[in-house]
Amino acid sequence: MRVALLTGGGDCPGLNAAIRAVARPALAAHHTVLGIPNGWAGLIGHGEINELTRRAVSGILAVGGTMLGSSRTNPMKIEGGREQVRANLERFGVDVLVTIGGDDTLSVAAWLAEQGTAVVGVPKTMDNDLSATDYCIGFDSAVAIVTEALDRLHTTAASHHRVMVVEVMGRDTGWVAVMGGLAGGADMIVIPEFPVSVAEVVDHLEARREQGSDFSIIVVSEGVEMEGLGRKDEEGIARDAFGHVQLGRRGVGERLASLIEGRTGLETRATVLGHTQRGGSPTAYDRIWATRVGDAAFRLAVEGAAGMMPVVRGGTVETARIADVVREQRRVPRELYELAQVFY
Repeated sequence: MRVALLTGGGDCPGLNAAIRAVARPALAAHHTVLGIPNGWAGLIGHGEINELTRRAVSGILAVGGTMLGSSRTNPMKIEGGREQVRANLERFGVDVLVTIGGDDTLSVAAWLAEQGTAVVGVPKTMDNDLSATDYCIGFDSAVAIVTEALDRLHTTAASHHRVMVVEVMGRDTGWVAVMGGLAGGADMIVIPEFPVSVAEVVDHLEARREQGSDFSIIVVSEGVEMEGLGRKDEEGIARDAFGHVQLGRRGVGERLASLIEGRTGLETRATVLGHTQRGGSPTAYDRIWATRVGDAAFRLAVEGAAGMMPVVRGGTVETARIADVVREQRRVPRELYELAQVFY
């Protein structure tokens, strides 16, 4: 059997662990393993594919990023792109394609499955917002980075009696902000699921000041919408091939910091963690679970379970249809958000 792998969308820690987990058992069973470079871009035009050996996937467990490269290429937005993908898979003799990615990458995989292509998915997104799974590759590592950043920022905020606004990733959901904020002791967390106004932020800071707290840490998801911050879909901001605004260019953290300082007189600084949340070695948790879902994806490929993917539920690996996983986003539940508010 010829098994091909690709990684799409943003890179994150744990991708290489998943690649290794698919490739190693496949090679041990004497299957051919192929790597498609740079996500769906590797299947556009004449395409490109490389054979992966045991040596090629050796020593990558602890390495961040993806050895295959990635892109946000969307074949469904390229004239003839879908046909090119299918033609290249046939030309390369691919028996099953394993796609490691988030909702964008997996939406293309779901379409391929509908067309009869043998494709298996693997859940990867730092935002942790894929439905039907409790875990997505890269999320734990991102939360660990946010937590460490908050630990460091607390000391400088306290020393200078400042408000620190920390902008973290999170387009439509606030999982990274809430979990990182809880672990790092944030004094307020602002996420897309539960909008707040600038006035509410200001009131909270004033209340803390009256209680004797002369510094505060506010964690804000890059995708929040608030009066004075603009909307995610505002004109003039660049978009990727899947139509998503490049949120890092909105400057949510800087804008909110400016509004806070102007309304409270408190010295306020913004820190944008940005791509540092994607970089570096994966946590032990990400290594273990990326290995488990990667191995499960290989098993599904062997079983001929086209259009399916491993998901994590209640601490075990289960199976779901790719189409069901990408149908809706998994959002932060109110009870978790309210738990965070207890510690404000």
